[in-house]
Amino acid sequence: MENITGAMTALITPFKNGKVDLEKYESLIKRQIEQGMDAVVPVGTTGESATLSHKEHKDCISVAVETCKGTNVKVIAGAGSNATHEACDIAKHAESVGAHGLLSVTPYYNKPTQEGLYQHYKAIANAVEIPVMLYNVPGRTGVEIETATVVRLYDDVENIYAIKEASGSIGKIVELQAQRKDLVIVSGEDAIDFPILTAGGHGIISVTSNLLPNLKSKLVHSVAKGDLSVAKQINEDLFELNSVLFCESNPIPIKAAMYLSGLLDTLEYRLPLTAPSAQNMKKLEETLKKYEVIK
Repeated sequence: MENITGAMTALITPFKNGKVDLEKYESLIKRQIEQGMDAVVPVGTTGESATLSHKEHKDCISVAVETCKGTNVKVIAGAGSNATHEACDIAKHAESVGAHGLLSVTPYYNKPTQEGLYQHYKAIANAVEIPVMLYNVPGRTGVEIETATVVRLYDDVENIYAIKEASGSIGKIVELQAQRKDLVIVSGEDAIDFPILTAGGHGIISVTSNLLPNLKSKLVHSVAKGDLSVAKQINEDLFELNSVLFCESNPIPIKAAMYLSGLLDTLEYRLPLTAPSAQNMKKLEETLKKYEVIK
């Protein structure tokens, strides 16, 4: 089983006239490939997966796999749900069309116990043979995968190989590594990518790389080569942008920034998400003037 690591993008999902724009989606993925990313993550939470139909979700995965064929870029398909059977269904589809791995967010709203989380992830991983990455983002889901549960899953389930950590806690990263040194830890917080990578992280799944994949890939690859001063400078240079891209709930600001930069033809979301406030749109415009977005 291949451990998928490196610079990875949590892809946004473009809409046009209320429907998923698969043609634009393909072009955005090609841009990721051209600008040095190692993997793309279709229909994770940044991809508004919670408001996509199952068909739309599966279509996005299929397009991502087809677009990345013949390249070195991997596809880690979003396969998260607060209903285990739905997550298993998406996982099976992803494997059947050729996805290289899965990313599965903790179930949201129903707040399962740690035993419930264990059984949930075990069921998803046992439904497929491809690698599975856990996704811990308690600020969005209302539930945290405790370290003991991560360790139990890693020990008991052969194809659970990694966790995307978006709790914002460096302490959690150190605790996980102290417990299981071979567990692949991936940064899910753009602002602290450099600290996580230099503390032993194995990659990033980035929101900001939708906009600047060239810089995000350079950051990760610089750490891998030992060019820490270069990576640190990129992380610091991106701090202002990373911050403004979370001025409202993700993915509201990143889609607006991509629209302002000419990467999206239309600025559309699925309700209950709406466009940023006029004040935040202005803030995004002013911040973007400080960065070069390569199309």
